[in-house]
Amino acid sequence: MMGKIAVVAMVVAAMIGGGSCGPPKVPPGPNITATYTTKWLPARATWYGKPTGAGPDDNGGACGIKEVNLPPYSGMTSCGNDPIFKDGRGCGSCFEVRCQKPADACSQNPVTVFITDMNYEPISAYHFDLSGKAFGAMAKPGKEQALRNNGIIDMEFRRVRCKYPAGQKINFHVEKGSNPNYLAVLVKFVADDGDIVQMDLQEKGSQEWKPMKESWGAIWRYDCAKPLKGPFSLRVTSESGKKLVAKDVIPANWKPDTFYKSNVQF
Repeated sequence: MMGKIAVVAMVVAAMIGGGSCGPPKVPPGPNITATYTTKWLPARATWYGKPTGAGPDDNGGACGIKEVNLPPYSGMTSCGNDPIFKDGRGCGSCFEVRCQKPADACSQNPVTVFITDMNYEPISAYHFDLSGKAFGAMAKPGKEQALRNNGIIDMEFRRVRCKYPAGQKINFHVEKGSNPNYLAVLVKFVADDGDIVQMDLQEKGSQEWKPMKESWGAIWRYDCAKPLKGPFSLRVTSESGKKLVAKDVIPANWKPDTFYKSNVQF
């Protein structure tokens, strides 16, 4: 079994002979945008966590999304380096990944993964640190562990539109610590582009949309001196500029650490 620590150790060992220490310093490639071309790009893949797990031990990650082991993510998740994660703006975006070598283990068939975490140890311009489950999904049937035993492999990827089961709407989670003067909201289950580049807040009885600030990962916040009055409507903007409004999605009697389901989806 090879997880993130083992892979990093292997990379460090490979560098020692050249008089360097630590993971190789590889310049990142250009940001991957929502253009959805059919072109496959080269990358390298590693994996972390349990062999058939969703990655992090807490089934979360740097995007702030929890329970990525459960549907609809179902453990098919990945860390992305800078041009994929984009300091959190890439959270929720989807990619097809596939490998061709080693030929005895790779199926060459693409599988789709969700970006839910950040990769801090890039070993190529584009680096996917996949969950054990997602890494194994690139293998031929019965060859999943044989593929994971390689630790690091060359692979190809391309951005695709995120698809969720019919009826799945965008969800908002009011984060712990939120109060009338500070509202932090996680957004998840975004179809199509998958990622959100702006979120705006509208209070009860107001026509004004107030821009929220990206806090970290897929969490957006609004700070104010005057207490906010719910219910709140949220307007989300995806990477390609599409907008949706979730009217009064957060009720007047909202509570921290609570999910609120919208009735909208891209």
